[in-house]
Amino acid sequence: MKPAYTTQVVTDEKTFAALAPAWGELYGRCAAATPFQSHAWLHSWWLSYGRRGRLRVLAVRDAGGELLAVAPLMAVRRPLPTLVPLGGAISDYGDVLVDDERGETAVEALTEGLSAAARTALIDFREVRPGGAVEQVYERWRGPRRRVSDSVCLELPAVAMDELVARLPSAKAQQRVRAKLRKLTALGVERRVVRADGVEPAIRRLLDLHRLQWQGRKVTGEHLQSRFREHLVRSVGPMVRSGDAVVTEFRLDDDVVAVDLTLLSRRLAGGYLYGAHPRLRECKADVAVMLLDACAEHTRGGGRGTLSLLRGNEPYKHHWRPEPVVNQRLLLARRRTAPLISAVTGDVAARRRGKELLRRWEEQREQRRQRAQKGRDGGGGS
Repeated sequence: MKPAYTTQVVTDEKTFAALAPAWGELYGRCAAATPFQSHAWLHSWWLSYGRRGRLRVLAVRDAGGELLAVAPLMAVRRPLPTLVPLGGAISDYGDVLVDDERGETAVEALTEGLSAAARTALIDFREVRPGGAVEQVYERWRGPRRRVSDSVCLELPAVAMDELVARLPSAKAQQRVRAKLRKLTALGVERRVVRADGVEPAIRRLLDLHRLQWQGRKVTGEHLQSRFREHLVRSVGPMVRSGDAVVTEFRLDDDVVAVDLTLLSRRLAGGYLYGAHPRLRECKADVAVMLLDACAEHTRGGGRGTLSLLRGNEPYKHHWRPEPVVNQRLLLARRRTAPLISAVTGDVAARRRGKELLRRWEEQREQRRQRAQKGRDGGGGS
């Protein structure tokens, strides 16, 4: 009897590249997919960050050759032998793709394929958004497994800007934001969605402006690296053409003063990265309001339920009263590799304790500084 499906572990770059058309069709049939699971994003990431001999993309096909499921993975050997999702630290969500139309068959086939591919390695899915497709694999996994919390993402409903303003806690706060929107109009800030044929220069401008806006301040160092620039330039054009991204330029007096990259999927939109000229601050333009207004416009009428502020718990994001959503880290092993799960969870717990101790120490140091300052102020007035 002919098997219902076949599995293939793709280990070479050419075969990975050739999967693009079938991958795109599968991506469209997986409602949980985020832009970070698109072929354009992951293949480009591999070209910038992959290491020879480490590619492990598990592809599951039905008897007719149609792609049922994909797990985009790579092998790492230190500190433990592990299979991890492609996309790395610059991707806010990690996941697999499964064909929703084939339901149980696709998930069961992928689960069995992953179990066979794991061998002596741990499978470590980082940054899984609640409701991610790989959660179905986790529920069916027959070996040792563990779920721990990962990064926090802040999420808003995908509604028009007026409705986002109405969420603010007071009439005064709402008035301030409306005044900032009027200020942008009064300054003459205009926005324009960049066509696919203009994406490459727009992304280069975005990164140049990003470097300029953070000059002399603490910034995510990877965003300044040439490999990151090459990845964005290479991946975003195809994503714009497929509707998985939108690039917006903001102009003032015919000069491009800001560029924003928003990523799109069926369920969510997320502002990924932007660059803004210091001139906007000098004009007292509120860049955060400007960007959120544009992002809200991109979500209008798209059927998406979520406008994600992506990873990061920065205080300015809380101004909009977002809901904190905790990504999950799903650890899967075979029985003989179960100790690897204990090693990882032990490391996670130790790191959290270390962060908590550092936070308390910093709070105590700040309290001592404030007490010392009060003492100096009191002494000077006597």
